[in-house]
Amino acid sequence: MGIMEKTDSVRARRGVVLSVAGLVAAPALVLGTGTSAQAASCTSPAGPYQKQVEKYLKRPVDGRQSTADCTAVRSFQVSKGITPAVGYAGPVTWRTMKTITAQKAAGKNPNAAKNCPTNKGRIACVDLTRQLSWIQDGSKLKFGPVPVRTGRNGDETRTGAKKVYWRNIDHWSTLYDVSMPYAQFFDGGQAFHSVTKSMYNNPGSAGCVNMRPADAKTYWSLLKNGDDVHVYGRKPGT
Repeated sequence: MGIMEKTDSVRARRGVVLSVAGLVAAPALVLGTGTSAQAASCTSPAGPYQKQVEKYLKRPVDGRQSTADCTAVRSFQVSKGITPAVGYAGPVTWRTMKTITAQKAAGKNPNAAKNCPTNKGRIACVDLTRQLSWIQDGSKLKFGPVPVRTGRNGDETRTGAKKVYWRNIDHWSTLYDVSMPYAQFFDGGQAFHSVTKSMYNNPGSAGCVNMRPADAKTYWSLLKNGDDVHVYGRKPGT
């Protein structure tokens, strides 16, 4: 073997070592979705909300990220459509857990604080803070509450008193080139409509109030043009 060949061989071996080192240091989110990649993707370090997330998931609360912790966090993230789903206990995951807790606490009395008017007859209420919506007749709950997905930071769902002014059961958005089934517009281009994404998928909509298909269908059957809509609060993270 000549000097040139020896040099090339050394360089090649060094390249392999550097490549392996690079893989170890690479962020988990760049990995694929195969079985081995899924295992490797759960090597995230402890996040800033590690203890809170551990407590929510009923894991041992020690603030240290174990493989089992990472797997549990990642499973939650996948189930709620949170991205990237790498098992990291970051602000989006913890914020989602707090929102779900608030939604559960609302029970069948979402308007206990009387933030949505009770003197309007039929009205669709949207609480941005808890990411909840419901329909009431006066003070009587008619449907809900149900989780919703509202506008992301910079494209917030606008607050205030509104009215349903146009409905299209099979609407197609030319602006975003997407389907908006059961669309009921109440403020410019903002509407209630069905989506197939999780209600907890970050960062949120472009301003519309996204709903699960069955909930959007029920809203379609209960509302009509001219019905009131009241939007209040502030979406966490905006």
